Formats: sequence, C-alpha cells, structure tokens
Amino acid sequence: MCRNIHTLHNFAPAATDDEVRAAALQYVRKVSGSNTPSKANREAFDRAVEEIAHATGHLLADLVTSAPPKNREVVAAERRARSAQRFATS
Repeated sequence: MCRNIHTLHNFAPAATDDEVRAAALQYVRKVSGSNTPSKANREAFDRAVEEIAHATGHLLADLVTSAPPKNREVVAAERRARSAQRFATS
C-alpha cells in the first residue's frame, strides 16, 4: 500500500470528503505511475479519481464494526513518533 494512503474507517470524527478524495488521488497516482497526467490523459485521470472517491465513500458508509472509534489526534501522534524514530539521525 502507498505510504500516503491512510486508514479512513472507524475514526472519530469520520473521514471528510476531502480525505476520501485525497486517498483516491494517491491511489490513482500510484496505479497510473503518474503524479501529474499529460493533457491527453487528464480526463481519464480525473474521472478515475472521482469514481474511486465515490466508491470509497460508499464503502466507508457501509462498513460496520464493534470496535470503538479511534482518535485521530492519537493516531497522528503515533505516526509522527514512528516517523521520528525511523528517520532519526544519530
């Protein structure tokens, strides 16, 4: 999985449309191998992002869990700590 795509399910507050679209954009960039598509591919690229964001929104709405929602700030702090440890200089 792309490192920039984060879990969006079971957070309080729920994932925003912007977060869902950002994840869809990262996915399309990864699959297409292109960070910025050419003019010839722009329409297909944008359409794929919108379709994937739409499908992701439906998926997140339909998923159920008995686990309590995770706190966004706590998860973000854990990610920052892992990153600091991983990239720490000696």
